[in-house]
Amino acid sequence: MSQHARFFFGVPIFLVSVAALAAALVPGRAYVVKLADVDGRSVSTADGRITVLVLTTSGDTAKARNVGDRVPDFCLANPNYRMITVLNLTGKYPGLARAMATWLIRQGLNAEARRLQKRYDGRKIQREARLDVFAVADFDGSIVSQLGVRAAASEFRVFVFGRDGQLLRQWNDVPSASELAEALKP
Repeated sequence: MSQHARFFFGVPIFLVSVAALAAALVPGRAYVVKLADVDGRSVSTADGRITVLVLTTSGDTAKARNVGDRVPDFCLANPNYRMITVLNLTGKYPGLARAMATWLIRQGLNAEARRLQKRYDGRKIQREARLDVFAVADFDGSIVSQLGVRAAASEFRVFVFGRDGQLLRQWNDVPSASELAEALKP
């Protein structure tokens, strides 16, 4: 292959790599991502709470559960903290199937709330855990793209946003309990 051909083949690959890096979220910058969860609640990464946002697919919900299990006790039922799971369902549920998928997600949230309630009860927290469980179904990729991920991707990510939406930390896999606690320190 000639040097010119290598240059012309290399330029598009370089530009695609630069574009991917430009789309990735940068720690220290603020990102205001507004969401409506499957229960109809409006939430944002910049509404005064420290937010753990887990981006997953329906095939990786066990990883999201692991993140929730690793959230430190000082965050439980604390109005200054919140965990939101965003399910990337881009292109998987057309039309009326979205209503059924949303119903199934709510059923899953109810099950997760029962698991969380046991943790609350063990720590004598007098609060209904279901109020603290948030999930968002992203059917069109609009939320996923705001998080610097291609809508068609099946990537798993964990983000920690500060009260004003500033990205504090992010991981491409389930962080350890100590890593998560460090990122969530008051």
